[in-house]
Amino acid sequence: MSEVTIIIISLVGLIAGFGVAYFVGNKVIQSKINETELRSQNLLKETEKEANNLKKEKLLEVKEEWHKRKQEFENDQQQKKIKIQNYEKSLEQKEKSLDQRLVEVNKKDKDFKQLDEQLKKKELEYTQKMKSLGDLQEKQIKILEQVSGLSKEDAKKELIDKFINEAKNESAQYVKTIREEAKMSAHKEAKHIIIDAIQRTASDHSVESTVSVVNLDNDEMKGRIIGREGRNIRAFESATGIDLIIDDTPEAVVISGFDPFRREVAKLALERLMEDGRIHPARIEEVVEKAKKELDDEIIKIGENAILELNIHSMHPELIRHVGKMKYRSSYGQNLLSHSIEVAYLCGIMAAELDLDPIIAKRAGLLHDIGKCVDQNTEGPHALLGFELAKKYKENHAVSNAIGAHHEDIEMETPYAVLVQASDSISGARPGARRESLENYVKRLEKLETLAQSFEGVQKTFAIQAGREIRVIIEPEKVDDFGADEMANGIAKKIEQEMEYPGQIKVTVIRERRSVSLAK
Repeated sequence: MSEVTIIIISLVGLIAGFGVAYFVGNKVIQSKINETELRSQNLLKETEKEANNLKKEKLLEVKEEWHKRKQEFENDQQQKKIKIQNYEKSLEQKEKSLDQRLVEVNKKDKDFKQLDEQLKKKELEYTQKMKSLGDLQEKQIKILEQVSGLSKEDAKKELIDKFINEAKNESAQYVKTIREEAKMSAHKEAKHIIIDAIQRTASDHSVESTVSVVNLDNDEMKGRIIGREGRNIRAFESATGIDLIIDDTPEAVVISGFDPFRREVAKLALERLMEDGRIHPARIEEVVEKAKKELDDEIIKIGENAILELNIHSMHPELIRHVGKMKYRSSYGQNLLSHSIEVAYLCGIMAAELDLDPIIAKRAGLLHDIGKCVDQNTEGPHALLGFELAKKYKENHAVSNAIGAHHEDIEMETPYAVLVQASDSISGARPGARRESLENYVKRLEKLETLAQSFEGVQKTFAIQAGREIRVIIEPEKVDDFGADEMANGIAKKIEQEMEYPGQIKVTVIRERRSVSLAK
């Protein structure tokens, strides 16, 4: 066969194959399509069936929920209905009760009107009786005036005077009894507390000193201190404000001045100058300034040591500085810091005995005289200056009040003020605590006697026991026993108001009557 024939046969076969394949594929695809349609129809039927079932279930659930809500609503309505019925019953009962009360009120109103009418009748009868009684009283008064020979006003005055005298005598006796009872109950306990505090506190005696001594290595140093034509000693005295005494005392120079702080600065500066060896006016001023700064630092340390010794904490730095300053202050020859520490200990001991706070008592005792360290340009009593200073630096109110009231410049508001006043008196009044000049001592005794002599009926006065007691001799014809008690109280109050003194002063009024006759 030729090649063309073969090609044609191949093409015919290929076409026939394609045709057969197409026919067969069509059949297969059509069968798959039919099968898919059948499945889809079945799936649709099942879905519709499930949807119908789900719809029925949801309808059932909705119906159940509706019935449930309906039942709840009906129950709620039923409860409200019951409550309304209860309210209605309660209102009905209240209405009945109000009606009953209204009936009772009307009844009481009628009774009240009847009582009012009876009261008016009785009031009228009372007025008539009082009028007749007044007439009868007037008649009796006239009869009494005729019998006694005194008018009504004279009799009243005489009776009042008699009552007043009796009341005075009774009151004086009553005051005396109360005072004696108070002394019996309180004196023993107070004595125990104060003696215990004094026994537990021991302090040095007062030594009045206005000089300090600086020892020298040799007498040649005196000439260097004086300087050429005295320029060094003049510069030293001008810078320190004290007097430098250089005499024949071997190897010693005396520093004289009333201000302890300045004396200490001068002593420290002089010792530094002798150690350094350079003594001339410029160097003197430099060393004195350094000494002042060192002493200022030392003052703060002294204040801190004082509060640590007393176990006091959390005090303002400026108050601590003032406490340190007290070391270089004195009162009647008594060192102010030693006195304040002693007062603080006494306050703490007595506060503990009385179940008060010992720390507050110690603070008040330590700071009670701090006003004496305030700048000299500030005027006013030292107690008030200390009071203002304590308030400024936020001290406890009880502490501030005790500072201001320990000399009664302000009113005492707490027991701590009384403790500070008592402790201050104890510290200042104990033997050897303070030094008082003879002139001031004599003046104080004279004033004490003159003050007691100013009372009417006083014959003689004697100040004894260094002014701790005043004995008053009275004229028995002018002052009776009750008057003697009143005079003792009056003299004591006048002494408190007009005099300043440490401790306490005992007032003893003596009334003695002597009848003397001579047998011849």
